[in-house]
Amino acid sequence: RVAAHLDSVAGPEGSGAEVTTVTGERGSTDFVLVRIPGRAGRSSGGTARTLGVVGRLGGVGARPEAVGLVSDADGAVAALATAAKLLDMRRRGDVLDGDVIVATHICPNAPTAPHDPVPFMDSPVDIATMNRHEVTGEMEAVLSVDTTKGNRIVNHKGLALSPTVKEGWVLKVSERLGELLAVVTGEPLVTYPVTTQDITPYG
Repeated sequence: RVAAHLDSVAGPEGSGAEVTTVTGERGSTDFVLVRIPGRAGRSSGGTARTLGVVGRLGGVGARPEAVGLVSDADGAVAALATAAKLLDMRRRGDVLDGDVIVATHICPNAPTAPHDPVPFMDSPVDIATMNRHEVTGEMEAVLSVDTTKGNRIVNHKGLALSPTVKEGWVLKVSERLGELLAVVTGEPLVTYPVTTQDITPYG
């Protein structure tokens, strides 16, 4: 259904969405990957860089334990909304310079694990499997969209920017990303602390 919706948004050219079902020890999930060619992107022999947008999550639902979308779904929803918007823009002739690759996975009945203050959304597949299907060698930068409501550090309706985390190092908050976020939202930048102890494993 997701691929069909993206096709309808993209118009006659279609979205080219690739859907791959992967089964793990605790269930299965559908990986979705969409490539939106740019005006001067690598896919057409150009030099504009390729951006990856990855929606990270355990699952969009935790049936039968929880009904409907869970907060963990925000990563997938944001990624797929990005793909739909870029495809619609492309259909109307509003094309970015570089290629954009959007990837996420959809699991409506992901397992959960005990966690305080709310159950932790687990995943039917491990993080290495996610990386194989969601991160490609073509991506020259990756915007990873993740979410959680199971914390007491920041409680904010909207967008918040974490410090940059690279290869296990927690770096300072990016000034350029902070400025961009403030311009896009029209609100002052909201950020929050991240420590190595905050890292929780998938699977």
